[in-house]
Amino acid sequence: MYQLMVMVAALLWGAIAIFIKKLTYYGFTEMEIVTIRVFFAFLWLLPIVIFMENKRKLIIQLKHIWYFIGTGLCSIVFFNWAYFKAINMMSISLAVMLLYTAPAFVAILSAIILKERLMKKKLIAVFTTIVGCTIIALAGKEVGGDWNTLGFVIGLCSGLGYALYTIFGKIALRDYDSFIITFYTFFVSSITLLPFFPFWKKAQSLPLEAWLFMTGLGLFPTVIAYLLYTYGLKGIESSTASILATVEPVSAVLIGITIFNENLFIGQMIGAVFILSSILIISERSRRQDPIVFPSKVDLD
Repeated sequence: MYQLMVMVAALLWGAIAIFIKKLTYYGFTEMEIVTIRVFFAFLWLLPIVIFMENKRKLIIQLKHIWYFIGTGLCSIVFFNWAYFKAINMMSISLAVMLLYTAPAFVAILSAIILKERLMKKKLIAVFTTIVGCTIIALAGKEVGGDWNTLGFVIGLCSGLGYALYTIFGKIALRDYDSFIITFYTFFVSSITLLPFFPFWKKAQSLPLEAWLFMTGLGLFPTVIAYLLYTYGLKGIESSTASILATVEPVSAVLIGITIFNENLFIGQMIGAVFILSSILIISERSRRQDPIVFPSKVDLD
């Protein structure tokens, strides 16, 4: 049951491209879509907060607000924008593979910022990720219309931004539990973006379907997926969850091929194998280690 929940969560994450493509079709920019995701996710989280028994846990110290600026703006907003932009500039397959360079970024940033040891296994994983990205980059001409140098760089930025959640999240965990971090991450992101990207003005003239996709973006590949993944971590090791979560790029690739008629070339497939292999290398870790802070999708450390 726990394994199934993790895999369902990964499938929901892989399906996010459907929402991105649809909302782009309705005329929303990438930053507007990011705003839609964090705002509706925040709204979906509110009932959980309202029915919390111990509401004192919601109180945070003002000096710690930078935690949530880090998890919210530097990570969630930045990586979502970069990921959505990459999806629209290249193929879904390429975008999701570049997002999964995050474990390599975490390994490097953890050594620099958190002073964690850069073990041999992590170095091998980082090298494997670099090889995978290099193969994808060199295969750019083969990909043709799906390839974009700027999109490739932005795709790598999505991996960097996603990795930053782990860094800021680990620091925040010293003072707050995972749900509080999640709630304030989306809260800070929402109140920061809403004044600059008032998506509702554009949405007023759109049909009901557009609103369903907006609310669905905040619910299915965001709140429900994260809750399922977190619950699944209660019954399985984080390393196992990491491996199961690789269903996400697989499902994203299949969606790109079957729904959006994208092509998957040999260079992409070889590069993808290297990147996914790096995740499996990092996942082979001590069973006693605690799971990653919610809402990280894979065990990135």
